[in-house]
Amino acid sequence: MTQPPGQPPQGHSGASQPQDRPPQPVTPPAGGFGPPRIQPAHQDASGTPPQAPAPQDAGRTTPEQGDRTPPAQGGQAPSAQGAGPTPPAPPAGPPQPAPGYGYPQQPAGPYAPPQQPGPYQQQPQNPYAQPGSPAQPGPYAQPGPYSQPGPYGQPGSYGQQPGYGYPQPQVPGGPGTPPPAGGSRNPFKGRPAAVVSAAAAGLLVVGGAVWAVTGSGDDQEQQKKPVAEHSSASAPVDPGDGRGAGDEEPEDLNAGRKPGESRVLWYKSAPDAPKGGAEAPGMWVTDKTVVKPAYKQLFAYNVDDGRPTWDPISFPQQICAVTPVKSSDDKVVVAYESRNGGSTHCDQLQQIDLNTGKKGWSTKLTRGDGVFDSTVTISLTISGTTLVAGRQLSAVAYDIDTGQKLYDKKKYGAGCFPAGFAGSTRLIQVASCGAGGSNEHDEVQELDPATGKVKWTRVLPKGWSVRRAFSVDPLVLYSTHEGDERANISVLDTKGGIRSQVDVKDSIEPQCGWPGLTRNLQGCSGVAADANALYLPTAVTMGANEIVAVDLDTGKEKWRVKSPTQTSMQPIKAESGKLIVYVEPSYVQGGQVVSIESAGSSHTPVKLLQNPEGTAEIENGFFRKNIDWVGGRFFISSAQLNGSDEAEEKLMMAFGK
Repeated sequence: MTQPPGQPPQGHSGASQPQDRPPQPVTPPAGGFGPPRIQPAHQDASGTPPQAPAPQDAGRTTPEQGDRTPPAQGGQAPSAQGAGPTPPAPPAGPPQPAPGYGYPQQPAGPYAPPQQPGPYQQQPQNPYAQPGSPAQPGPYAQPGPYSQPGPYGQPGSYGQQPGYGYPQPQVPGGPGTPPPAGGSRNPFKGRPAAVVSAAAAGLLVVGGAVWAVTGSGDDQEQQKKPVAEHSSASAPVDPGDGRGAGDEEPEDLNAGRKPGESRVLWYKSAPDAPKGGAEAPGMWVTDKTVVKPAYKQLFAYNVDDGRPTWDPISFPQQICAVTPVKSSDDKVVVAYESRNGGSTHCDQLQQIDLNTGKKGWSTKLTRGDGVFDSTVTISLTISGTTLVAGRQLSAVAYDIDTGQKLYDKKKYGAGCFPAGFAGSTRLIQVASCGAGGSNEHDEVQELDPATGKVKWTRVLPKGWSVRRAFSVDPLVLYSTHEGDERANISVLDTKGGIRSQVDVKDSIEPQCGWPGLTRNLQGCSGVAADANALYLPTAVTMGANEIVAVDLDTGKEKWRVKSPTQTSMQPIKAESGKLIVYVEPSYVQGGQVVSIESAGSSHTPVKLLQNPEGTAEIENGFFRKNIDWVGGRFFISSAQLNGSDEAEEKLMMAFGK
């Protein structure tokens, strides 16, 4: 479990908090200094297979009648039902040592039958399996070197994410942990596909300072970059010429561009941020405008030339949450902080029209019932025309167009509290139930976005928690087991049943931000899915990585593709039968955008953009970032400002032909 921000790490999280990867080297390092060879999950480094206890009951699904919280009538919140235990205080105790590179030998979970020696040992039952049904034969319930007991009956490993129902201890490598002195910067290398990094994209905050890699480390080289002065956070970051701050003659970023290289369409420097750093969460792209939050402001730029589409919108305090996606008519909601004495809350909601920059409705998200149901951190989720604002133990749904309150989601049953939401064409709720008691568990529900009515409920066994939704439609969930490093990736069907469980032989490494006190279910990038496949990036070991396509019906690998360069790559999105992929830059080589055919027998990457060598160091300096590919243009922006006074920070950049 994870402590609230500012608290020391407590207890054993089961997984180290991953860190951002530093900029990629041009060539892989010489042999002899890399991490140890990955050991199969079914045996330790000595080759000895682990032992497991006998299986126990698995999870279950209940249909619509399992909705124990009827939707509010006439805009009124339903009364809380059932008496559950009060969420416990954070546990005490020092953190356990972080695991090493090699995938550690894991104790078998409560749902695992006795394992057999060798790579084809029996796998555990699925915690999501129906009572009385045989164990799911899927990827995590199938033989395979990286199959482990999991909540979905499979392995997997995202760093533990804190839930609404109870705080969780910080994990090594998360905020408050300095960068390692040497060796791998990814503590999840060597873990199997279901053992993924929980915050692979989070910056490290140490003593109020944000550690970031902004270039090659050569001060003289950094001084040659196009920006050198800070701009005011209360004014546009540039005069509107699409090139930067504008307080000196801008450098031509396309000078010396080679044949076949893309153009830098425009570049933007960031507003001033406090010395402790500030968030720059999210990025939304419409047909004509790209909108970027940064600290206390929203900036909008024309996608072609970077000229301001509308004047920056400023807020009284810093932005603390945003909707990860926009609505179908290009509306978003931004939350900013309010301060009352010594306390700070993320409770001011403002709707914005991305096309016009006009402010729509606004409201204050009041704290919920009880001392633990605060708005210190919140989540914002869009599904259709519904916005769900999640507190730590409850949530409120609004009509995103009008701001009208639709319903509340509160405690139900035996102490079940809403813990996180994920939305798109569907709305998924994860609840934390019986916190601190003998029946502590998670439940997954699909809700009707318009009414909040529960369509189905899936009950997980004790000890398993849903941490990420890699995809909402199709629904792909990543779960971890409290107290050890078992994890699981499972695909659920439209009725909450198990479609498959992912069985991939590699460690995987999506980019996931630090969740705070709420479960940031949709906080991962670098993962994509379509109706038939899930696309996962493998972890970097030596040199570049691969992308693995997983069949959603079987959980098995369909195909894999190596990076076309010596740097790693990550999925951006799946569209029109193709996977769109970003190939990372190096210090001397620009990044690429490539497409890969999803079906058929040929999956050779086809280059869509080759970014210029002349701006490779700038592109490579976006350490924690948001990326998108829209309309033949590639957008990259900073997701965190470090507040440094040494040099002006990058905000965003656009490439095209």
